[in-house]
Amino acid sequence: MEKIEWRVEGMHCTNCALSIRKYLEKEGQEEVKVNFIGGDISFKHLGTVSADRLKQGISELGYKVTSTVASGITAEPVKQNRFNLKFTSHLHRFLFCLPFTLVLMLHMLPWHIHFLMNPWIQLFICLPVFVVGMGYFGKSALRSLRKGYPNMDVLIAMGATAAFVYSLVGTLGNLGPDYIFYETAATIITLVFLGEYVEHISVDATQKELKKLSAQQVVMANMIAFDDKYQEQVFQVESAQLKVGDLVLIRTGEQVPADCKILSGNVEVSEALLTGESRPLTKTKKDQLIGGSIIEDGSCKAQVTAVGKDTVLSTIITMVKNAEAERPPLQQLADKISAIFVPAVIGIAILTFLINYFGFHVSGTSSLMRSIAVLVISCPCAMGLATPAAIAVGLGRAAKQGVLFRDAKSLELFKHIKTVVFDKTGTLTLGQFTLSDMHTLMNEDEFKKIIVSLEKYSTHPLARAVIRIWDTVVPNPLFEVSEIKGTGMRAKDKEGNVWELGSTDFYKQGTQPEPGHTAYLFKNGALQGWFDLSDTVRPEAAEVIAYLHQKGMETILLSGDSEEKVSALARELGIKKYFAGFKPDEKLKKIESLNKISPVVMVGDGINDAPALAKAAVGISMSDASHLALQSSQVVLMNSGLKQLPLSMGLGKHTFLTIRSNLFWAFIYNIVAIPAAAMGFMAPRFAAFAMGFSDVVLALNSLWLKFKKVT
Repeated sequence: MEKIEWRVEGMHCTNCALSIRKYLEKEGQEEVKVNFIGGDISFKHLGTVSADRLKQGISELGYKVTSTVASGITAEPVKQNRFNLKFTSHLHRFLFCLPFTLVLMLHMLPWHIHFLMNPWIQLFICLPVFVVGMGYFGKSALRSLRKGYPNMDVLIAMGATAAFVYSLVGTLGNLGPDYIFYETAATIITLVFLGEYVEHISVDATQKELKKLSAQQVVMANMIAFDDKYQEQVFQVESAQLKVGDLVLIRTGEQVPADCKILSGNVEVSEALLTGESRPLTKTKKDQLIGGSIIEDGSCKAQVTAVGKDTVLSTIITMVKNAEAERPPLQQLADKISAIFVPAVIGIAILTFLINYFGFHVSGTSSLMRSIAVLVISCPCAMGLATPAAIAVGLGRAAKQGVLFRDAKSLELFKHIKTVVFDKTGTLTLGQFTLSDMHTLMNEDEFKKIIVSLEKYSTHPLARAVIRIWDTVVPNPLFEVSEIKGTGMRAKDKEGNVWELGSTDFYKQGTQPEPGHTAYLFKNGALQGWFDLSDTVRPEAAEVIAYLHQKGMETILLSGDSEEKVSALARELGIKKYFAGFKPDEKLKKIESLNKISPVVMVGDGINDAPALAKAAVGISMSDASHLALQSSQVVLMNSGLKQLPLSMGLGKHTFLTIRSNLFWAFIYNIVAIPAAAMGFMAPRFAAFAMGFSDVVLALNSLWLKFKKVT
């Protein structure tokens, strides 16, 4: 079993995506995700059907696989005949059809151009438009019908064909002007081409931010190599050719070609496109550079640490694409309706003709025009576009500001959130510890050595801080080292003494340590000393907490730190409810109990709080762009700060509101438009115009999300 990711061209609505998804599921593929806006599809390939056969099946539906993302192989484009090569876009088709359609419309002016009244002349003027229209809509409709997944093009093709064939019968039988509607057939085709072109531009704009990120993936890199005399040589290669371990030279104004670690040099780096942080960051030896960031000043030599799909930039793009392909609960009803929409509309169109002709004694011509109007004005795309367009804009704006959503479901969950739970260390504080106090009953140097010897085996932020503070201390050899999660470390020395370092949970043999210190060292259960580390509150923390209180949300501080330190921080930030001394499993239980009352957001550092983040309705992790943080929660704040927390919550809420308003418009449009067409209030040519631009309204409403105030 392997995961396959393809880029597919030709999808222009959810019906298209639905057709491909149903086809792949019918062929036995699992976890199928299709994003018609970006053209990306992914699924688990079970091997029951070859990948080539699946590509062929997608081609038979009327679409083409242009690239195989997972393997990095670009597929051969589907061959087109010479006629189709003239029309590479809907704009080209529209521009070709427009002159013929305008000429046909001239006979409807108050003054008649007599030669245009001739039905045979109208037939020959309409014929090129009809051929081009059927070459696109007709082919697509037949393919979808042959596979059993009728798409929107079936409605367009039926409407245009009905008007054309009716007119052709009138021409051949010389039945008079009441039977000639060539301008209707041409207008339907021409206006739908225009509508789809404008829709494509509008929908394409929703992908603007993601395309900016994707454009950063392939650049030229200055690769460093050595000749046979060990002389350094620099030559340019594409970033895609780099491998882990390669050496690169990056200079002022250049883009970092892949994730790297600086070996020498000092640089000012802009990570604005990746994290939303506008200020350049100073980086020097051993610091990490994110691929896609820009060197604003200085130069450095660096070693590549990750390439391709393993880079932070690629992970970000994948997260955004996966989230776009998600179908939140609000969309599921629209999807169910879209799946039966086309057959239902065909049925309504037939009933429209029968009821008008037999029930209300409307003329056959008028009844047919009303039936055609029903076919043309109906728009399943509107219901399908409502969610993806809003999600694409919301996720794009979030990514630009350094906020990443792992899935679309979390966007919808924000509307219910009334409680925000914060971790302390690294979340409300900077996690940049300094030694504030120390007391020991043993030799001070030996005390430090034992502590460093234990802490070097721990990944806890406090342990890393100790190693940094006492970086010149040489550790002693220890044995049987073990970490007690959320509590501390235990080990033996060569004499068999048991050393324990941790919180007061290591209280042993009646020894009562002073309360409130960061960590205590015990030897064979006897207290040997303690030390205190102090942390700095994030400068934006108080402002963010005040904002949440202003919005009527409850804030809770949940920490493993001591009662004294947690209560002091809570008072400083104005947080009324706090819980201190909680281990990771206790945090998990507390989040679980709070969630039962009402959905909560948990904000943590993405490393030690992973279980609690996963249990929360929405887990938000603070991130320094590490892969571990990217994998631990539903939302990631990439700028290592809390300042974008209000934006993440506001965008989640307003994206949901945009989806809801889009769906309302989509349903109301069809509920009002179809009966209006059936009752004769909408001529087919106006129906084609309305259908063509109904999606544009949704796209523009979604694009407004890019600019509106959400906090």
